[in-house]
Amino acid sequence: MRLLSLLLILSSMVFASIELPENFQADFIQKITNTKQKVITYSGKVRFSNETLFKWSYKEPTKKEVCTDGLELLVVDHDLEQVSAYRITQGIDIAKILKNAKPHSANIYVAEYENKQYTIQVDKKQKLHSIAYYDDLDNKVQIVFKQMKYGKGNLPKKSMKCNYPKNYDMIQG
Repeated sequence: MRLLSLLLILSSMVFASIELPENFQADFIQKITNTKQKVITYSGKVRFSNETLFKWSYKEPTKKEVCTDGLELLVVDHDLEQVSAYRITQGIDIAKILKNAKPHSANIYVAEYENKQYTIQVDKKQKLHSIAYYDDLDNKVQIVFKQMKYGKGNLPKKSMKCNYPKNYDMIQG
């Protein structure tokens, strides 16, 4: 009986995959640790919809919004009253990362994407809990999601856009 239970657990780990919902909303804490072990911590709310739309609303230590539709990245820095727009050539495609994820242990997955390794942790309900990776500057990035809410369907497009006054400076990157 123990052997059967062990085999069932192991087979569920081998064939387990992380299911990405149609949308999610969560609070987040993002810690970036540089090569000299200096840490900066950001916090705010994140919204995700239909595999390409993301909106990060940073509250601490500065008020900032980052929105993407998969093709363009818009960064609104409310402290500087500045908007930066970038065409995306390489970005983090969370859907593809999660699809590539392989079980490492009970709630930990590892994924390789665009020559980077990602460590993904899920909670007991298999909902996304955290993602960790090293960025292009060798900074360790860890994003922890709190109060994760999965949903069905797309979030309203208006709720996924960055809002800013028309008098902000615009920078094309």
